[in-house]
Order: sequence, then C-alpha cells, then structure tokens
Amino acid sequence: MAVTVEDVRRLAATLPRAYEVLVRDRIKFRVGSLVFVAFSRDEELMGFGFPKEERADLVASRPDTFLMPSESDMRYQWVVARTSALDVDELHELVIDAWRMCVPKFVARDYLEQL
Repeated sequence: MAVTVEDVRRLAATLPRAYEVLVRDRIKFRVGSLVFVAFSRDEELMGFGFPKEERADLVASRPDTFLMPSESDMRYQWVVARTSALDVDELHELVIDAWRMCVPKFVARDYLEQL
C-alpha cells in the first residue's frame, strides 16, 4: 500500500517546529526555511533530507524504491522515493530522520525521548 501526503501530514503534526507549505502546487514540509520533505505534484514521488555521502548506497540498495535527486538538487542533502514502494513504518523512519537534520539536537532528543 502506497504512503500518502496524509500519512506525512499526520506525522509532521507531531514534530516540533515542523509546518506544511504549498509552493508552486507542491506540498512541502519545513522547519524554518529548511525543507525536509517535498512531494511531486502528482504525489508519486517524495523527496526528503538524506546525507549526501550515503544516498548513492541507498539508491543502489533499492533502485525500485529510491532515486537520486534531480541535477539541480544534487548539491543538497536530498534523495527521492517512490511513494508506492514505501510502507508507513519506513516512511516514519525516513521523515523523522529528515526532520532531525533540520532541528537543533536538543529538540530532536527531547522529541525522541517522548516516544
């Protein structure tokens, strides 16, 4: 079963400092001015924050699920996933890890201690 924007929206609502925006008909989730998750217009692809040095290995490990970012996004810590290939548990892990890249360490630590 494919994950949806609504799955991310429910999770993001629990994440301190996270909020949703609509930019050029694309749903994005931010902390301050930093985007940690963004959907394609058709919501079939979800980009998310991910360490640059690890993304090639992630894509190589599951090329049916993960894609390299567009050429213009290669400079960012970013990777893309097909929503149809993700399950909700994996989505939660990816979104929380992407969010953690954007918030101060103490904010992430406090949130994770509450889980």
